[in-house]
Amino acid sequence: MPAAAITFQTRMEKVEWKVEGDKFECRLIQPIADFGSGEFVRRAGEQATFRLKVRERWMGSGSATLLAAAAPWQPGRGDINLGALKVSSGEVPFNSNAEQGGRLLTGLMEGRSPVVRHRTLQGGELLEVRLLPIRFNQAYNEYLKCTAGLLPVNFEQIRQVQIGFPGGGYALDPMAQARLDIILDFLKEDPSVNRIQLDGHSDNSGNRLTNRDLSRRRAVAVEEYLKAQGVPAEQIIVRFHGERYPLVRNTNEASRAKNRRVTLTLSREPVLEAEPAAPDTPAEPAASEAAPAAKS
Repeated sequence: MPAAAITFQTRMEKVEWKVEGDKFECRLIQPIADFGSGEFVRRAGEQATFRLKVRERWMGSGSATLLAAAAPWQPGRGDINLGALKVSSGEVPFNSNAEQGGRLLTGLMEGRSPVVRHRTLQGGELLEVRLLPIRFNQAYNEYLKCTAGLLPVNFEQIRQVQIGFPGGGYALDPMAQARLDIILDFLKEDPSVNRIQLDGHSDNSGNRLTNRDLSRRRAVAVEEYLKAQGVPAEQIIVRFHGERYPLVRNTNEASRAKNRRVTLTLSREPVLEAEPAAPDTPAEPAASEAAPAAKS
């Protein structure tokens, strides 16, 4: 870097790593003096990526270069260019891909530094942000303990899942049960997911009435499995469509097998609290206490 470049790097004696996380996400963080922080983030069901968090808008939109830089005390070792990053404005100007994140972690274990080079938003000066590998190994072991406790999937990966009935009928096979068990494990950890929509489907083998009933039975089979595992009935919505919405054209047996399914969709619905009755206002009578309707 030219001598006039702006460099952000924490002094060696003040370098620290922090580990934060839960069953949904683990973060390995190094604060960067006067800048923000560099973070490795691994979400449930995914590999780690690298990102910067900035306090001020130092980085403008454009492209940056990501390096696994050799330390000055490693003579003969060159920097490893890990490619370009698309930079945008905001608190998190970029997220690397998983391959870049993995190579940076490997580099840190070898004594290399993650380095981001870019041009500043003000004036276009060259900007370098550097993390140091000091005291990395102990923090990395704590980070690995965190990642070992991550759920196998995240919300985006299971927000819509196909539960198949490839052999026909409406009994859940072991594959369908295994998929539902993964979803159930996630629901136990994330109570904010409070709505499950089940849409039953069939192929076009039978007549429409038969197909419609079969699609209903499939959706009910999934519903009963979820309720047996503790999912409240009021959170489940069951719909059935027969042969109306095939995934693929019913041209052969393999295609028809794909269309025999229940689509399970998860969502987070806001919980609306009922407003309390005004003082001295009598409550509405219950349905059983309402006045009888006039005879026709």
